Amino acid sequence: MRGLIIALLALVLVAGDSSFHLPQLLNNASHAKKPEPLLWQASLLGSEKARQRLVSLAAADKNAFWLEKLVSLRQPEAAWALYQLDKDATNSERLLRLAARGGVADAQLAYAMTSDDMAVRENWLIRAAEQHHAPAQAALADLYLLNQSVDKARPWLEKTADAYPQSAFQLGRMLFEEGDMKGGMKLLQRAAINHHAMAKRLLEIIQDYQVQTPQAVTFTPWTQKQQCAQKIQMFATSLSSIERASQLYEAFITDERLQSLPVCLQKPIWLSQDSVRCASDWKQTGRMGCDIRQLEKPVESTRATHIIMIGDAGKANVHNGIMYLDLSDSYSVLVHELAHFAGFVDEYPLPLDTAQQYCDGAKAPNLIVDGKITYKPLATLDQWQALNKTVAIGASKSCSSVAVNAYKPSRQITFMEHHDSGVIPDIYLELWKKQLLSPEAQRPVFMNFFQHFHYAGDQQRAGKWLDRYNAFNAQATRQAE
Repeated sequence: MRGLIIALLALVLVAGDSSFHLPQLLNNASHAKKPEPLLWQASLLGSEKARQRLVSLAAADKNAFWLEKLVSLRQPEAAWALYQLDKDATNSERLLRLAARGGVADAQLAYAMTSDDMAVRENWLIRAAEQHHAPAQAALADLYLLNQSVDKARPWLEKTADAYPQSAFQLGRMLFEEGDMKGGMKLLQRAAINHHAMAKRLLEIIQDYQVQTPQAVTFTPWTQKQQCAQKIQMFATSLSSIERASQLYEAFITDERLQSLPVCLQKPIWLSQDSVRCASDWKQTGRMGCDIRQLEKPVESTRATHIIMIGDAGKANVHNGIMYLDLSDSYSVLVHELAHFAGFVDEYPLPLDTAQQYCDGAKAPNLIVDGKITYKPLATLDQWQALNKTVAIGASKSCSSVAVNAYKPSRQITFMEHHDSGVIPDIYLELWKKQLLSPEAQRPVFMNFFQHFHYAGDQQRAGKWLDRYNAFNAQATRQAE
């Protein structure tokens, strides 16, 4: 309080002497022990030099008095300094806006991050980035990457790669995917040295996996289990997707819940990026898909019965022995989709066409519906009760879209309703085993190839895959017996 009074008195004394001219004020301020009043008087006379020095002194001393005086002159640097003293003040938003509009790059960055409107955020980040403000440049690159605007992100990554490990990581990954493996590795190593965990992980992946063309894929023995009712081969076509595939693979082989199932998952194969054509909205289906013709040779070489394609983006789905996952899909999604490989249906509301298929009594291991007298199909109910005489039958949401009462062999919310629940009741595992040994429940990838070549008019290759499909069913029948 005493300091404020002294400052006010000094201000009055200075203001009362009209003989001061700007050069004299600046000279006196440079020698004064308390230059603030002199600098303020010079500021009133329009001296930008005085204003900047007064901002620096007041900000260093956290002196709100002089900062507020300067804000009254709409000094943007003073507004930013005062905002930083108390970001929760009632006028903080006004101060931040004044500083941003006045061209303070730090304020423009902070103001950008207060907006949920991506266009507004981009606009303010650009303003700061164009002032060579490295944090804003890095934030702008991240914004573009978040919105899949790789071309827009790239020049900002190039500007910030030396200063920010995250930028070095993103640019390194980008270069590697484009084929500049040497340049990409150099940047990833730079990021890793600066403790970027994901950069370290990608360097490990590059060490463990080798990019190969579909024609170069060779057979690796399926040694995980003596009996493999399903032999599942995972494929990826980018550095990011092979890293995700590796994570999923490692999670599967250490998942004790599934160890009793006769399902074998082979180490992922990294195919060259342009070797398989995929899209997040394959043929306007709204789901991820690929041109499976390009996977014919790898499937033949690996002797897989089912395959998993890991793409960069797209909706997870299963179609006749092929599972599609993207970078955002967790391990719990993989387990959920593996159950679809064995004929399980979702326990959340099914789409209308799928509901019409299953909710009239069609066979699915985890679904029964109301019949005229009791449940149907009775064979499914009998199977549940054979596995567990006191099975707890619970309501399922599967058939709500067609207004049919449906039921499941559990009263819990299972992994087939919410994949991230992680709940796989014991009876589901037993049903899963039985499904894997039931030929009619299987849809190996062979059927997918058959259908594709059949509709394309290539009956010779279609016949080859139909023979594979029939041989798979015959083998499964012998195993079940």
